[in-house]
Order: sequence, then structure tokens, then C-alpha cells
Amino acid sequence: MKMIMLTCLLLSTTSARQIAAATPVDWSQINKETLFHFINLLKIDTSNPPGNETQAALYLRNVLTQNGIESELLGPNPDRLNLVARIKGNGSARPVLLLGHTDVVGVQRERWRHDPFAGVIENGYVYGRGAVDDKDNVVANLMMVLMLKRSGLVLNRDVIFVAESGEEGFAKEGFRYLVNHHWEKIDAEYALGEGGGGSIKDGSPYLLAVAATEKVGRGAELIARGSSGHGSMPRVDNAITHLARAVARIAEWQPPMRLNEITRAYFERVAEISDPEKARRIRDLFNPATADNAGNYFKKHQIRYNSFLRTTISPNMFNGGFRPNVIPSQATAYLDIRALPDENMTAFYQMMREVIDDPAVELIPGRQMNPSSKPSGLKTDLYRSLEAVQKRLYPEAITLPMLLTGGTDLQPLRGKGVHAYGIGPLKDMQDGEGNGAHADDERISEKALYGFVRYLWEVILDLSS
Repeated sequence: MKMIMLTCLLLSTTSARQIAAATPVDWSQINKETLFHFINLLKIDTSNPPGNETQAALYLRNVLTQNGIESELLGPNPDRLNLVARIKGNGSARPVLLLGHTDVVGVQRERWRHDPFAGVIENGYVYGRGAVDDKDNVVANLMMVLMLKRSGLVLNRDVIFVAESGEEGFAKEGFRYLVNHHWEKIDAEYALGEGGGGSIKDGSPYLLAVAATEKVGRGAELIARGSSGHGSMPRVDNAITHLARAVARIAEWQPPMRLNEITRAYFERVAEISDPEKARRIRDLFNPATADNAGNYFKKHQIRYNSFLRTTISPNMFNGGFRPNVIPSQATAYLDIRALPDENMTAFYQMMREVIDDPAVELIPGRQMNPSSKPSGLKTDLYRSLEAVQKRLYPEAITLPMLLTGGTDLQPLRGKGVHAYGIGPLKDMQDGEGNGAHADDERISEKALYGFVRYLWEVILDLSS
């Protein structure tokens, strides 16, 4: 009995990371396997629309089955199924969910140097639609459950792997279907998905951004109405003239600026690693006397920072007229609104109407893409693990909590009370945005892909010890 009690005590005080150290990972072999599955996933055309994500889900299920891991394909549309798999822990802690989406945005093939669905490797980079959005997360999550199964480790929590469909279009068949109809299969304390990522500066890891919250897509349509007529006789109530004036006023307007817990922590940490001039501008945000000047500077010179600071409006579509010699009776514009998580949209739309100040222009609120939710905490066990692993693997870098200006399917999880964080691979700051998400010639470096898998492995072990 004493021997059994001693054994239990030793197991309870030994971390999963220490146990894993006794059976070292052959990273060379893991890298080869990661690349093999990654290229195979890139070769499956899951452009949304129409999606056809079931083809990717079937590939993943086959790999899992070959490794003795059960999985389910769930969804109302047989062409757009979601995959759910689970590695059981001892149940002493609630699960962690690993989320990735198998669909990708469409391509203009003529603008690509390589076939976007061939998984071409060139000069250490893997090219393909979905390389960084989001099949890198999908394959990293796949490798996690494969490695856990083979290791025989029993963690303190289940690890759930979800490969969802329809994320790029917020499809009802995708993750929202699982949330609404199969919550018991994905219920978790924590979740990791897309939205963050690291930066390499001058050859060294510089920072790892962790998305702890995100903006909410709202949108609005402006409809200007006037009298139709012959183009040879210009009219004061020309709908296009009224609409153009309204769009210009909105574009010139600066919505109110404010910081929340996540953005304040982000800017405080960025100031610590910035040159004196940049640090001064950032710290001006914290002073009411200088905040507006700093915000105006960022709107012109650092649009990413500006988007962190306020609800933003971008006029993205304009439609009016059908003949060059006909004055139209109606013209419309679509405004892409990305709201801060706590924005009062009723009051915000009213402010927009006051800025437009034109009874000939009607503002119609757009559909709500996602419900708003509280940011994920910065003092949770998972956030501590993300930061601890960064310090071990990339001691010269820092971890930054971030507000994501786009949208992901982590948002509905936060709405359910799950602490969800967006992560991603390292990317060279000199690489530019021309090869990023949704870009032509989308790509990821092999080194970044392998490093991401190792980072995620260390995080899961650190969290689940």
C-alpha cells in the first residue's frame, strides 16, 4: 500500500513535460510527417464557396484512423462536414480545444506564380491557398493528437481536435452548427485557433502575438434616393451626389478612441521594445492631453494601430446608375464596420447618421456576423503557458496580447465562456503582406511550420501537466 501511495505521489508531482522528456521527440521525423500531411491538405481544393470541406475531413479521418484515433464527421451538409476527435486525459481538468478551418478563400489562378493547389516548395517556402489561413493550424492540430496518441502520455485534460468547415463565409454548416447542436462534444475550458502569430526581425524571433479578443463585424448600407432624369439636365437631388457626400463625411470622421485591457497591455509592451520616438508616440495614447494627436498620427502612418484603437469604417462597395446618360433614382454603398467588442452599436449608428446629416441618405444596419463577447483573460493557465513556452523556445522575444481586427470562429467560443486565444507561426517582418492570408502566392516557410508544431506541442504539455 505504501508503495502504491508513493507511486501516485510521484506521478502527481511529475509534469507531463518531464514525462515527455523521458521519451524525446524525433523532430526530424515529425517535420517530415508534418510537411507530408500539409502538402496533401493544400492539394485539396476547399475554396469557399462552395467549400467541399468534406474531402479534407475525410483525409484527416483516414490519418486518425490509421493511428488508432476515433473521430466523427458532423454537419447538416454532406459536402461540408466538420471533423471532431478527442484524446482522453484523466479528467482532473476541463478539456482544451484545438480549432482549425479546412475551407479557404477563392483564388485568381492567373495571378499566382504557382498552382495554388499543388503545394509547391521553393526556396524553403511552401506555396498554396490556405498555407497560412488556415491549413497550417489544421496540420499542427493534427500532429498534436497524433503525437499524444503515440506518446502514451495521459494528460490532466482531454485534447479535442476540431477541423471545421465554412469559416471563411461564416457558414451555418460549420462551427456554429457544432456550437448549437453538438456543444457537449466540444465543450472546453480553453481553446486555441487562428488569429495570432510571431514576427522575426533581423533573423531572430521578435514577438509572439496572442489574439485574446477580436473586433465584431457589423457593417451598414447607405441608400441615397433622388429623382431620376436625363443626364443632360443635372439635378440637385442626384442620388449619387448625395451618396458620395455621405461616404466622404464618414471616411473623414474619426470615431471615438479608447483602450481596453487587451489593447492597453499590447501598447504598454510594444512601447517597452520600441525605439524612443515610437515609444513616446505610443505612450501619448495613455495621456488624455496627447491621445488625440497620437491617434491622428496612427491613422495616417500606422493603420494597424489605428484599428486597434477604435471602431473602424471602410467604404468598400459603391453602386449607382445603369446608363451613362440616365440620372439614377437610387445609389447604394456598403460600409465595412469592425466594432470594438464593447461598442454600443445603436448609439454608434446614431452618431453616423449625425455625421452624414442628410435626410436623402438612409443608413441600414448590416447583419451581425458574430455576437460580442468578453476578452479572454491574461491571467489564465493557458495564457501563462503560451508565455512560458515563448520564453523557453524564443527567450529573445516577448508575448503580446492582441485585439484581432478581423474575425474568427473563436468568438462564439468566448461567448460561451471559453478562454480562447489566436496563435500562429512565426513570419519574417521583411516578408511583407504580399504572401499572407488571402493574398496571391500565399506561402509559409518550412521552418516556421515546423517551429509552430513544436511551440504548440510544448504549450499543450505545459498546460496539461
